[in-house]
Amino acid sequence: MKTSVIGYPRIGSLRELKFASEEYFRKEIGAEELLQTAAELRKQHWNSQKKAGIDFISSNDFSFYDMVLDTAVLLGIVPKRYQELKLSGLDTYFALARGYQGESGDVKALAMKKWFNTNYHYIVPELEDDTEISLSGTKPWDEYEEAKALGIETKPVIIGAYTILKLTRYTGKKTAGDFVDDIVKVYQDIVKKCEKDQIAWVQFDEPALVQDMSLEDITLFHRIYDKILADKGSCKILLQTYFGDVRDVYQELIRMPFDGIGLDFLEGKETGHLIGRYGFPQEKVLFAGLVNGKNIWKNHYEKTLSVLKELKDKEIQTVLSTSCSLLHVPYTLQYEEKLSGEYKAYFAFAQEKLLELKELSELADQTSCQDNPAYQKNRRLFAGDRDCQKQEVTERLSKVTDQDYTRLPKRSERQALQKKVLGLPEFPTTTIGSFPQTKDVKANRSAFRRGEITREEYVAFNQKKIAECVKWQEEIGLDVLVHGEYERNDMVEYFGEALGGFLFTEKAWVQSYGTRCVKPPIIWGDVYREKPITVEWSVYAQSQTEKIMKGMLTGPVTILNWSFPREDISIKESISQIALAIRDEVLDLEKSGIKMIQIDEAALREKLPLRKSDWYTEYLDFAIPAFRLTHSGVKPETQIHTHMCYSEFTDIIPTIDDMDAQVIDMLTLQETIRSSADLRNHYSEISKLCKENKEAVIITVNGRVAPITETFDVLRKISK
Repeated sequence: MKTSVIGYPRIGSLRELKFASEEYFRKEIGAEELLQTAAELRKQHWNSQKKAGIDFISSNDFSFYDMVLDTAVLLGIVPKRYQELKLSGLDTYFALARGYQGESGDVKALAMKKWFNTNYHYIVPELEDDTEISLSGTKPWDEYEEAKALGIETKPVIIGAYTILKLTRYTGKKTAGDFVDDIVKVYQDIVKKCEKDQIAWVQFDEPALVQDMSLEDITLFHRIYDKILADKGSCKILLQTYFGDVRDVYQELIRMPFDGIGLDFLEGKETGHLIGRYGFPQEKVLFAGLVNGKNIWKNHYEKTLSVLKELKDKEIQTVLSTSCSLLHVPYTLQYEEKLSGEYKAYFAFAQEKLLELKELSELADQTSCQDNPAYQKNRRLFAGDRDCQKQEVTERLSKVTDQDYTRLPKRSERQALQKKVLGLPEFPTTTIGSFPQTKDVKANRSAFRRGEITREEYVAFNQKKIAECVKWQEEIGLDVLVHGEYERNDMVEYFGEALGGFLFTEKAWVQSYGTRCVKPPIIWGDVYREKPITVEWSVYAQSQTEKIMKGMLTGPVTILNWSFPREDISIKESISQIALAIRDEVLDLEKSGIKMIQIDEAALREKLPLRKSDWYTEYLDFAIPAFRLTHSGVKPETQIHTHMCYSEFTDIIPTIDDMDAQVIDMLTLQETIRSSADLRNHYSEISKLCKENKEAVIITVNGRVAPITETFDVLRKISK
């Protein structure tokens, strides 16, 4: 059986691309050196896949910043304000991604959004009414030829026309439908150029097909691809989907003249049923996404081979594939020297997943694999005890009742009591919580971790920073203060390091966007709190002021969403375990005299299922109660805050209300609210919460979108 990789990590095994790019931004190296680093990385990535025996290796999956931006530039979708800078092609590209302030002008970066249900961010293309969409580059073919010169045949990967039109922001009066003819012409040119260059396969990524599709969406998809496919010639087209199933359009897809269709069998819960019910054409190739591209656990060979056998029995031409691009997992386990072999035996990062693909493909071709060493090793791994359960956690969770999810007395009574006890003005002021992690703060933490300073010295430094932070907030007149979080490295990693059940890596970096890389914790086992985490810092901060000091915590949903989750238990159970651990911290903060506690759920929206029909049953029905579980045990006079950011929230406002926090702080992104009309609509939804006796709702909006005068005007209206 042949194998395919949808896409490969591009940052390098040791983040070489990040460091080279940042050197270029600082003008420490020139464009030639940056381009050379990129070429070396591509060479390494292709050779790794060739060595592993991968049959369908991708090219054009490399990007200096983002693959959606790459596609927009390829199509000539570059707003005039960036063209007018008259920069080089490379610098124009970076201006789109990062902004530009210099001799040529001053522009801000294009907006970013989360890439479907992942923690990766893409650059949102902007289409102006007078933009002429046309083929404006040669990147896919340059990189194809680059690989071919190394003796490696690849399939160029390009974000599909439908997904591009769905993700693009339209700044004028035109909509997606007005640009169909132009974008179809470009994709026809792409296919013709691939045919001219004798490229066997081209991959069009269409993840937008796994979202809810209306009749209008399906019509748009047909308008695009009926024309593209009408004259495709000898170049084979692979329609690649991921992050879910294509239930709304599956019957359409299998009737259209695609040569291959890539389907996700892991997140696509209906994929197997669709094939079973409607079949799959024998003349097409099914690229079966069965090796997880989003999580780091080893593949369970027995389960995967069972699916492959079913497909083989149906006489479907099958290529074994990753479920999505391997962009979303770390590069390799090779540099994880501190993790024991016992732990590493269960993990597969991008490089290790290549071996899984090869072994599975060989096993799938065998009449019987029972005696195969690789199969036996994998079977023993999954049959063994991973020593990840903690009986006390299981027992405690089993004793949680419906009452534990409900805070008493009712909100209006708590509100009245808190106003009396806290004594705050009508419009109290505060901040979200974290202050800048300056060089001296980072140096202090690093020195402590390396054992160069004592714990006493480390604590004394942070206490000095906290005292300065508190004094500054008092001087400018804030009503509710924060301690600055100088002791924290990351809002999830900090708590994960203090909780039982988490593992941490040394070099397992994953690209979040551009040059920003994160190192998500791994949830290895049952989660529990061993001892107080934040109490010492909050109590010290409160001792420095007569004003109210907020306790600052990260919520259970965000901790899970920004970690690699377990696969042996449900997401619901994992979130509930974390919620109980945070509940212990909330109660200890209250016991220590902290009257306000902020439980941040920055990532609440991020793992919302892509289909609205699944929002509640598969996520919100347990995520929201888990948040309530963290704070339902506090006294009526203790005020609970939450903070959410980097997402759109208007359509889940009633659900946010069910979190039962007295104060909700929302950071609304530039791409979420772009006009006064949008702002008023958003505020009207928010104001409904205030009528439900919410203590306060504070919305922070990009200054270019909502003038401060308008913001205060709306807040006054809400207060009434």
